[in-house]
Amino acid sequence: MQPLFPCLAAPDDRPVLTVDGRTLSAAQVVAAAARHVAALTALGVRPGDHVGVWTQPDLRSALALAANALAGVVSVPLNPRLGASEAAHVASDAAPRFCFAADPQAVPAGPLGRPLMLDHLLDETCPSEHVTMREIDEAPMLVLYTSGTTGLPKGAVLSAANIAHNLDALASAWLWTAADAVVHALPLFHVHGLVLGWFGSLRVGGCLRWLPRFEPASLAAALCRGRTILFAVPTMFHRLAEAAEADPAVAEGLRAARLLISGSAGLGVREHQRIAALCGRGVYERYGLTETLINCALPVSGPPRPGYVGPPLPGVELRLCDDQRRTIAAGDDETIGEVVVRGPQVFTGYLNNPVATAAVRDAEGWFYTGDLATRDQSGALRIVGRRATDLIKSGGFKIGAGEIEACLADHPEVREAAVIGVDDPDLGERIVAFVVARDPAAPPSAEALIQHVAAALAPHKRPRALHFVAELPRNAMGKLLKSGLRALAASRCS
Repeated sequence: MQPLFPCLAAPDDRPVLTVDGRTLSAAQVVAAAARHVAALTALGVRPGDHVGVWTQPDLRSALALAANALAGVVSVPLNPRLGASEAAHVASDAAPRFCFAADPQAVPAGPLGRPLMLDHLLDETCPSEHVTMREIDEAPMLVLYTSGTTGLPKGAVLSAANIAHNLDALASAWLWTAADAVVHALPLFHVHGLVLGWFGSLRVGGCLRWLPRFEPASLAAALCRGRTILFAVPTMFHRLAEAAEADPAVAEGLRAARLLISGSAGLGVREHQRIAALCGRGVYERYGLTETLINCALPVSGPPRPGYVGPPLPGVELRLCDDQRRTIAAGDDETIGEVVVRGPQVFTGYLNNPVATAAVRDAEGWFYTGDLATRDQSGALRIVGRRATDLIKSGGFKIGAGEIEACLADHPEVREAAVIGVDDPDLGERIVAFVVARDPAAPPSAEALIQHVAAALAPHKRPRALHFVAELPRNAMGKLLKSGLRALAASRCS
């Protein structure tokens, strides 16, 4: 069988990880992994056991996660900002045998216990063991917790096979090879930073330059060294654009990158245009979930398409379904359906939660994402929101909140926007928008923004009410909390 990380199966002096100015070669990563395997063995940890890693912004956090993968133990990446109730849930659900941290003193004592130090990873005097290279098997490799926007977070179990198949498909779409260095400043407790950024670099044999703290100038400098790919989220691209307007060196860094990739949420059309104008380079988007990894990505064989996340990746089956889970055949880029996927990238299930697993994955292996999208004739998807929170039924029409949010965000005086549907005796639901103005001291009029939507979209998609807010409510993962907007709407109407 093929090793999961081929570059570590025959380690040499090629650089594979750079953090805070320190670079490690493939051989040094394997040596660190060997010391970690010895430490796990001494603790009685066996393959298949759960081991927590507090993903602090430190070189040793990345090393521990790679070493766990090679050792065959199941990593439970832990957000350093977990609250006490969240930590208690992870402790009871995942029940990690031990937890590790680069800086145990910075982790609050709680249900997960005091973590063990990771100093042995870089201590050449520590004993080590032979490391058997992890093969592409169906055994669990990660338990990644969802953001918990609708209840307690669920632990999505991902296998080595899930991860390898998905990374290979992305490498094909992006022409991603060992010659590329990925640059990112993303956390290592979810898919984008850990699976794509770190494990993806190891899979293709390239290097990850991880900046544990997002800072535009440092990110731009890292992009200027060799053939590079930037992984970032929309908020980061927005801040990079602002920095590039003030600092030519940031713009130069964006121009130097071979590829700019945005994910985790939709990047607004205006931001696409802004970055292209600043650096002459477009941004490619992709679409996925924790449970399915990446389902769609725009291939670099064609140009970026603002607003679109591309067709399904090789090996991914995808369809759109209606409320009764019947397939929608339309490719008119207008008909909205729920995105449903099947393929080797789909997770093995939720940890200790077969009922939740059965609710989203049917007997034929189709996973119901809860995301709403349209599809054009080429097969490219345009995500318009979440079924649970973003499908608004108003006046007999099905309307995606995301389409209205994107339209509002394209207005030059709008920084952010969110849209919900609230009960209405006449329409069923009426559209209500919440807007963060670019200049809070001089916002545009609500009527002007409503007319902006009415002019750009069909008239039934215009907001019936629009409220200005200082900021949009978000959880610790940065996900928008529409429950908070519903409470705000109720208070403003009372």
